[in-house]
Amino acid sequence: MIHSGIHHVTAIAGNARRNVEFYTRILGLRLVKKTVNFDDPGTYHFYYGDETGTPGTILTFFPWDHVAAGRTGIGETQETVFRVPESAIGYWTQRLIEKSVPHEAPVKRFGETLLSFKDPHGMRLALAGVPGIEAEAGWSDGEIPAEAAIRGFHSVNLLVADAAPTAAILTDVLGFAELGREGSLIRYRVAGETGLVGAGGIVDLHAAGGFLPARMGGGSVHHVAFRAEDDAAQAEMVKKLAENHNIHTTEQKDRNYFRSVYFREPGHVLFEIATDIPGFAADEPVAHLGEALKLPSFLEPHRARIEAVLPEIA
Repeated sequence: MIHSGIHHVTAIAGNARRNVEFYTRILGLRLVKKTVNFDDPGTYHFYYGDETGTPGTILTFFPWDHVAAGRTGIGETQETVFRVPESAIGYWTQRLIEKSVPHEAPVKRFGETLLSFKDPHGMRLALAGVPGIEAEAGWSDGEIPAEAAIRGFHSVNLLVADAAPTAAILTDVLGFAELGREGSLIRYRVAGETGLVGAGGIVDLHAAGGFLPARMGGGSVHHVAFRAEDDAAQAEMVKKLAENHNIHTTEQKDRNYFRSVYFREPGHVLFEIATDIPGFAADEPVAHLGEALKLPSFLEPHRARIEAVLPEIA
């Protein structure tokens, strides 16, 4: 198995309760971890994904009440796309209508049907109908039929002024290879695999000059994290960034469920490299993921104070 591709995507939301309700009840993702922003523990950090929070399925949020809306622009993720079976696009179109979710008419992109929509805080999302993934497991709590459930990420669409420098990082460091071009889009997939592209296996670069720089806020993607199998694989990526591209990462940060380094790629998008290990069952059993507020050991002595300021979400 090749351990490359998207590990997770982290975005900014508004009201915490609305965020949980949308991603668990409307989209049917599992809340696999309820913790806090380690750098700002008065704020939640929610992780949504499949049953176990498999890399390639994880969408995470920092929710802040009254956050100002972000502005999509150069140097940011323009759209975050999930995979569903091709036969499920009709189901999801009807569901978005019934739930009054703002959405666009389905279109074709690289031969696949794409259904674009927005979450309550303006984040640009889409569902890609992918043929041949019906047998893949998808998390379902019973409301959404298992055959229509989301099967992790399809792709992220990055808006950059010039594709070439970002492409060099994707292909030389992060394990992608160019797959094709369609208009102003260049598609990259995880290199070395054949057949169906697995969860988190695609990055689309949208090269377009003339846009304003992105402004971070509600609905913005804060960063995109890419997979490293373990610390050694991560260290090799860090070395390659420095030696081949003169890009230096942060020091490694322990996020309890993975270990991370961060850097700005040449197109100004914030990238992270996150280890697959130890995973989300590190501090609670799989059957009870996301039920209790989990804190890192250095914040545990402050639990009472933290819980007092966090908003109710149930």
